[in-house]
Amino acid sequence: MTEYGEVPQGVDPNTPSIARMYDYFLGGKDNFKADREAAKKMISLVPNVREFARANREFLGRIVRFLAQQGIDQFLDVGAGLPTQQNVHQVAQAVAPQARVAYVDNDPIVLVHGRALLADSPGTIVVQGDINAPEAILGDADLRAHLDLSRPIAVLMLSVLNVVPDDAKAEAIVATFRAAMAPGSYLVISHGYTGQVGSRTDREVREVYRRSSAGSSKPRDHAQIAAYFDGLELLEPGIVPVAAWRPEQEWEAEVDLSRPNILAAVGRVP
Repeated sequence: MTEYGEVPQGVDPNTPSIARMYDYFLGGKDNFKADREAAKKMISLVPNVREFARANREFLGRIVRFLAQQGIDQFLDVGAGLPTQQNVHQVAQAVAPQARVAYVDNDPIVLVHGRALLADSPGTIVVQGDINAPEAILGDADLRAHLDLSRPIAVLMLSVLNVVPDDAKAEAIVATFRAAMAPGSYLVISHGYTGQVGSRTDREVREVYRRSSAGSSKPRDHAQIAAYFDGLELLEPGIVPVAAWRPEQEWEAEVDLSRPNILAAVGRVP
């Protein structure tokens, strides 16, 4: 992105965006100086953050492919972020050409890039929506015309609940989506997890995100993430680091929940 050359309306290039920081972690170019500086600060605090971001993206590809192979042909990606390689519609439609995908985000740059990418993809739409207003997302006329919520669907919420600082509200958001999902649907969540990083590092990480457009990023523990799947059938291997969720190659490392990571889990609506 040319520095401040093409800034969509409503975007403040001087305020870091979590979506654009994530783009930087993945090696993308859709970010500004403020995003890069915040991302580099995060790397200094959590040296493996780039590795976590890439593992999170690889998990997205694996789970979409897996669900498409299970017969799921509708995907709702909440907090989709900036387009990169192997997007949801590309992975899903490689398995099921009829698959329909709705991307939801509230970042103006995400919306601009997403709509440009998907202009020639009739099975996909991009919807403006805020995770803090799940009823508005589910009630969006374009989304409901595109996806049939009376049929099984995959709801993807990858590294997006972190931006909801209130624990009860985060649980209520997930419950709203769960209630709208037909039997046979799948809920996919990945979520930041601090492990035992120490209070000083935790404070400094939170300060980086406090200065971002999201205003915060709240990591949660294993039990809190498990609560999001209340009433669902949790798929094996349960709640694990994203790199350890059914990896394409044999996972040999021991799952260590004492260290920061991104945890992932998938639940099926019975």
